Amino acid sequence: MKLDARLCQIGFLAALLATGIVARDFSLRWEQMLLCFAAGLATQGLWVRLLGLRHVGYLSAVVTCFGLSALLRADSLWVHPVAAAACMSAKFTLRVNGKHLFNPTNLGVILAVCLFPGAWISPGQWGSDLALACWIVVLGGIVTASARRFDVSLAFLAFYLGALALRVSWLGQSWAVFAHQLQSGALLLFTFFMISDPMTIPNRAPGRVFYAACVAALAYFWQYVLYIPNGPVWSLFLCVWLVPLLDRLVPGQRYAWRSGSMPA
Repeated sequence: MKLDARLCQIGFLAALLATGIVARDFSLRWEQMLLCFAAGLATQGLWVRLLGLRHVGYLSAVVTCFGLSALLRADSLWVHPVAAAACMSAKFTLRVNGKHLFNPTNLGVILAVCLFPGAWISPGQWGSDLALACWIVVLGGIVTASARRFDVSLAFLAFYLGALALRVSWLGQSWAVFAHQLQSGALLLFTFFMISDPMTIPNRAPGRVFYAACVAALAYFWQYVLYIPNGPVWSLFLCVWLVPLLDRLVPGQRYAWRSGSMPA
């Protein structure tokens, strides 16, 4: 029996988060993480029960809670559980053609920073350590390849890093600047664990490549033209409407983690 790719995601994200807390001194309180998981898993269970769903478990909810714990920071205890409950509910209610629109982690982070005082995205906490970046690439590649959606990650990196390389060349900057950007743990975490979510990207490979190009272009514009931080995270949120459109224009078989009435 093939190992569920989400188990690999959970193991990797748990190890990465634990390493960050111990070695990088993440500003994450254990109470925030505990409440995040409690709210996320409880909300998943509630919707599964209300909708009478079968073959829908909790692995995706665990991945989402780890993602929120890794990227979202707040001054209070209530932000993480409210964000977790909101994004898990959206997964079951905001759906088009049987697919949920938003990547749950992405939506939870965006809702928190837009609506809740004292909440922010913390991408710089990962540092730019080369070894950390390489591990994220290798392990992230294994996870996304097992989920059969490695193409969207590669396409996003190719377009986004290509734009950064052209910018460095155009401005006459040292290539050490590009190397520093390439070593961003937050960028690689986004690439291999957010945009690659097989439930929220186009079904066909050509659509996924086009989608990755659009996300990369908007992320670059957001970050280096508007000079607003966290470009990839905002770009993924703003490009969500492209997925149902591309699925309609370039139809393909919808991905499912396992058989069931509503893949989650």
